[in-house]
Amino acid sequence: MARPRVYLDWNATSPLLPAARQAMLDAMDAPGNPSSIHQEGRAARALVERARAQVAALAGADPARVIFTSGGTEAMNLALTPGFLPADRRPPDALILSAGEHACALEGHRFPADRVRIAPLDAQGRLDLAALEALLADVGAARPMLALQAANNETGALQPVAQAAALLRARGGLVVCDAVQAVGRIPSGFDALPVDALAISSHKIGGPKGIGALVLAEAATNIETMQIRGGGQERGLRAGTENTIGAAGFGAAAKAVLEQGLGDIDRLAALRDGLEARLQAALPDLTIFAQGAPRLSNTSAFALSEAPAATLLIALDLEGFALSSGAACSSGKVRPSHVLAAMGAPLELAQGAIRVSLGRDTRAQDLDAFADAFVRAAGRIGRRSGRAAA
Repeated sequence: MARPRVYLDWNATSPLLPAARQAMLDAMDAPGNPSSIHQEGRAARALVERARAQVAALAGADPARVIFTSGGTEAMNLALTPGFLPADRRPPDALILSAGEHACALEGHRFPADRVRIAPLDAQGRLDLAALEALLADVGAARPMLALQAANNETGALQPVAQAAALLRARGGLVVCDAVQAVGRIPSGFDALPVDALAISSHKIGGPKGIGALVLAEAATNIETMQIRGGGQERGLRAGTENTIGAAGFGAAAKAVLEQGLGDIDRLAALRDGLEARLQAALPDLTIFAQGAPRLSNTSAFALSEAPAATLLIALDLEGFALSSGAACSSGKVRPSHVLAAMGAPLELAQGAIRVSLGRDTRAQDLDAFADAFVRAAGRIGRRSGRAAA
């Protein structure tokens, strides 16, 4: 009998929670359009607004500050614009991006190229705060906006959001935080992340794919450059009939995550640390990225310099293990990680990087089996490349 497959790609997407699935099934029976004023429309509107309140509670915000989007990418695209108007109505004039940001920030912002600066990472994959200070001085009198992840999706490195936000505040700047990987794994509401806007994705927390949210810190904030033109849905920022079914599942997942809290962190950290210790004992030349930094408890990114990631991933998939070489939107492309490049990792090492990410269903026996399979695969590749087998 074939052994069940082991899912180790929770940072790419989290399997659907039972509560989210049930909420979506229930929402399928609501036939109305949320914008209609009749009874059926009001019932659909109630589902959307309940979900909005559930997501708001997770972020520690008022429901009126939650804007539903198609996911974290659209949320970041929506926020990273010169049309972002905080309560004082003074828009940002310059954008600073950390070099490790997701492509949705690096490529999805709406600032002119000559008004964008890139802030470097240190060797552990964290934003270099001294370099950030220098960039803030360089933008002069311009009002800066910083885009900064709470946690990197590839290495798990936690970013110094509070310290960076303090530097921005001292210059009247704004901060947009990609909290997609952070929610449910570290404190990630506005009480923990003193920023102007948070981006959240449903499918990273056990909700459905295809929906997310931009959550604003202040109700008075407005965004002049709307994302989708048409009707007046989502505060006039995203036209089109609301994804009622997706919102219901997203809200149910947010409620479940808030109720569970961070109780699984220690268990996942112990599993992650045990896996890394076992792999390093068997493969002394293994490099673990961001190992010296505070990281998400569920994430480990590592590499062998003469073991290409694509070859390893295929071998491990055939043995029943699902994992990736980095961001899910980029792992199918044959190119090294921009995050690892920003950390100063040599190209031959970056090309071998793979990411293991754990979740609520991960068990010790899963990682024991994975470690055995990885060492076997690395040994086969090493023998073919001439590297001594471990």
